[in-house]
Amino acid sequence: MSTTEPERRGRRREGPAAALPRGVWVLGFVSLLMDTSSEMIHALLPVFLVGTLGASTAVVGLVEGLGEATASITKLFSGWLSDRLGRRKPLVLAGYALAALSKPLFALAPSAGWVLGARLSDRLGKGIRGAPRDALLADLTPPEARGRAYSLRQALDTVGAFAGPIVAMVLLSLLAGDMRAVFWAAGIPAAAAVLLIVIAVPEPPRPEAPATPALPPSWRDATRLGLRFWAVAGLAVAMVFARFTEAFLVLRASGAGLSLGLVPLVYVILNVVYSASAYPVGALADRIGPRGLLAFGFVVIALGDLILALGHGLTPILVAVALWGLHMGLTQGLLSAEVSRAVPAPVRGTAFGVYHLVTGL
Repeated sequence: MSTTEPERRGRRREGPAAALPRGVWVLGFVSLLMDTSSEMIHALLPVFLVGTLGASTAVVGLVEGLGEATASITKLFSGWLSDRLGRRKPLVLAGYALAALSKPLFALAPSAGWVLGARLSDRLGKGIRGAPRDALLADLTPPEARGRAYSLRQALDTVGAFAGPIVAMVLLSLLAGDMRAVFWAAGIPAAAAVLLIVIAVPEPPRPEAPATPALPPSWRDATRLGLRFWAVAGLAVAMVFARFTEAFLVLRASGAGLSLGLVPLVYVILNVVYSASAYPVGALADRIGPRGLLAFGFVVIALGDLILALGHGLTPILVAVALWGLHMGLTQGLLSAEVSRAVPAPVRGTAFGVYHLVTGL
């Protein structure tokens, strides 16, 4: 069989030292922009609901719970649909566009019910884009560089996660505490993310073997993903159970003497360590393989849990928070890369949908 010129060019780019495709970088910055936008709103939403709209704390929990459940369930169907269509970009674009369109709804909200609708729209957009985007990253990247590709996206996404609240706080101080104005401003990075997808994210060729999943998707499709996929998913679920919630980290730090005004420091330490470690870990995994690094991730979280359980004083607790962030940097991008390698291209969307569902429950 003859080798085509595109294939020869692709092979010259492969290898752990090869530059990542432009589309991977673009998707990373898209994640950064959209997460900045979302966190500008999310950081203020509980105060807005209770202080401005007069909602109860139970309503705040309902909004968050329904939003995250919507995202997790939708990822399964959107991933399957991207396999069915043989195209990822339209669903990625639709998901980011829906999330961007939801931002003005928060600024216009006259009631808690309106906020719930806006939050569900935002999380529905996250669900629509999540699995197809992760499958698209694999479509764009050779297997030897996927550790870096997924870790880069995770790193930039995490930068957005802690940049958003910082931007929100700065804008609040400049806008005399006007939260609705901050919500309007959050639409700017969201719109920029959508524009980047339109003009700079390519749609790779369809997989050689077309996907033919049954209609509608069923658990039979999940069983076809193979033992290697389920081993990766099981490992990811085990890591979820090994971690405390972020709320527990905050409570533990507060109990150890962290003042209320410095509570955001917990999130800053966590996310700075996470984002700073993710890409170097991905690059190292592409050179030496992921197994040792994933095992080290288990050791790190076990050590962090031990310090949280037995440590006294603020310094040990903040060290544990940093270890929690290092654990995320050691594992999250590598697990996504392993999912992409565990299944053939025609079912990658379904695989990522199932993966996000089981790890998000």
